[in-house]
Amino acid sequence: MAESADMEQLLTAFKKFAIHGDTKAIGTELNGKNWAKLCKDCKIIDGKNVSSTDVDIIFSKVKQKTSRVITYEEFQRALEELAPKRFKGQSKEEAVQSIFRLVEGREPSNVGVTKVARTAAVDRLTDTSRYTGSHKERFNESGKGKGREGREEIVEDTGYVGAYKNAGTYDTKMKTKK
Repeated sequence: MAESADMEQLLTAFKKFAIHGDTKAIGTELNGKNWAKLCKDCKIIDGKNVSSTDVDIIFSKVKQKTSRVITYEEFQRALEELAPKRFKGQSKEEAVQSIFRLVEGREPSNVGVTKVARTAAVDRLTDTSRYTGSHKERFNESGKGKGREGREEIVEDTGYVGAYKNAGTYDTKMKTKK
């Protein structure tokens, strides 16, 4: 087997992939999706010798029958089963060392994750100064949304019609007539 420092790096990589994308994970068990991501990110899946189907089959082989996740020991066993398939020209021990080296110290990559589109069409469609009609009422002059005030018709119990401009002037008019 490999040295203890290498095993520490392998364990670190296992933990990083185990918690990737799962807020409740504690890093002791790796699910099938993250196992496939680990194999893809660490270049174990090469498209020729090892495919994503091979990775899924080996995951099913090493996990417990009723379980949906693998432990660190099962993870090592899965890598040992993948090694001869990935590195065909090497002996089993050399292949295991090579596959461990591919995984050691690696962490999940976020390349290809959804990015914000910044095209002219998106800028034009999201420019609040160009909005018209009822949509214009939902934003102030700076382009910031008004929230509930801009979405709902807030009822005023003043007794005046909604668009009446001289609201609140009745009392002053009546006092001047007397």
